[in-house]
Amino acid sequence: MLTLADIIEAIQGIRPAGATTGISEAIVDSRHAIPGSLFVAIQGERIDGHAFVADAFKNGAHLALVEKDIDPSINVVDLNRPLPVDYVFPALPFALRVENTVKALQQIAAFWRRRFNVRVIGITGSVGKSTTKELTAEILSKRFRTLKNQGNLNNEIGLPLTLLRLGPGYQCVVLEMGFYKPGDIDLLCRIAQPQVGVLTNIGTVHASRAKSQEAIARGKSELVQALPASPIGTAILNKDDPLVVPMQEQTKATVFFYGLDPSADLWADQIESQGLDGIRFRIHFMNESFNMQAPLIGRHSIHTILRAISVALVEGLTWGEIITGLHHASSQLRLVVVQTRHGALLLDDTYNASPESMLASLNLLNELPGRKIAVLGGMNELGFYELSGHQKVGMRAAEVANEMITYRENGRMIHDAARDTGFPAAHLNHFQSEEEVVNYLDKTLRTGDVVLVKGAHSLRMDNIVQALEMEE
Repeated sequence: MLTLADIIEAIQGIRPAGATTGISEAIVDSRHAIPGSLFVAIQGERIDGHAFVADAFKNGAHLALVEKDIDPSINVVDLNRPLPVDYVFPALPFALRVENTVKALQQIAAFWRRRFNVRVIGITGSVGKSTTKELTAEILSKRFRTLKNQGNLNNEIGLPLTLLRLGPGYQCVVLEMGFYKPGDIDLLCRIAQPQVGVLTNIGTVHASRAKSQEAIARGKSELVQALPASPIGTAILNKDDPLVVPMQEQTKATVFFYGLDPSADLWADQIESQGLDGIRFRIHFMNESFNMQAPLIGRHSIHTILRAISVALVEGLTWGEIITGLHHASSQLRLVVVQTRHGALLLDDTYNASPESMLASLNLLNELPGRKIAVLGGMNELGFYELSGHQKVGMRAAEVANEMITYRENGRMIHDAARDTGFPAAHLNHFQSEEEVVNYLDKTLRTGDVVLVKGAHSLRMDNIVQALEMEE
């Protein structure tokens, strides 16, 4: 268990004799405090965690990290000055003042990670990180006790919080690593020290900040650059992505390619969608071939499967363990299938959107039987690719859908692209409000229809799904 002594040693390099207080977990939301937790007060854009230190203590937190003045009734130990080894700490709860709480959290997490002899797998890329993380952790857990980051805790705050959950018995850690700007992945690698790095693909999401796909590729390549040299380190790269393949020149680690290209170390063919029952495929590795089935939906899921199998092979799992993990996979994370009250099937893929994930979801819609309806909102943070990204989605939707609804401002670009292909105007609608979308679908949906709902998370198109979902 992490202790107060560990926190002080991580920050100051000394280990006071009386700092025996144990930490149950680290949190950044005072509402999630439990007895023994460490509350990290972070100054956000809208909310300042320093205003909630007292609330965290009321909910059971023993310690808090702060960087500014707080309620004067709370005892504060200043870690900006060296503590003597025989320092006498105040009664719990109390706060620890540091120069920067986020950097202190990262220091503590890096210190704690180095206390454990674990295999760390880092996963980054534009699309498919979360599903790859979930499936990889699921397969590895067939042999190893495996820790993974929960939800989207994949940034400079979430990843350290995950690492502080490490304890005796863990053998593997699977970490999704998010990218927003150059240097982000490098920072996460310095904290987590992965031995295995997985690159999914390079898309256009975050191009508004990174400026170009090439800049995104450079940022993502920080993962393979941070890996230890062969034979300890392994870079698992997508053979089918021309922006990922050159990364083999940027790492000293062993390179392991996966994809649909027969020249890859692990590759697949004969991929067959079975609709909502998953996919079937044949997989090839060295001189062996296997016919397999997995419950992940859509042909595009094959790359997720290949990534997870690649990690499993690198980590020494048997094919029996891999196949068992695949058969029991529950990793169809973000696309949720629900029934509407009209008898239609609704594909809820409203978590987020990029051109790549939009096209993958439309391809899945194309694979399913029934009248196909695409309800599409716009995408954010595409930068220079904003118009072309929306146009690609509109053109593909026009090929796939029998009926199309576009939503809000950026959705108009999808609408116009579909219209320009000659998509029938009678089956193409654009709405600005949830109510308009729901009212229209209420009048038109019927049994056997398949509806894809997808758009940027900020559009909250999940509200449309909830309004149409069949009541229990």
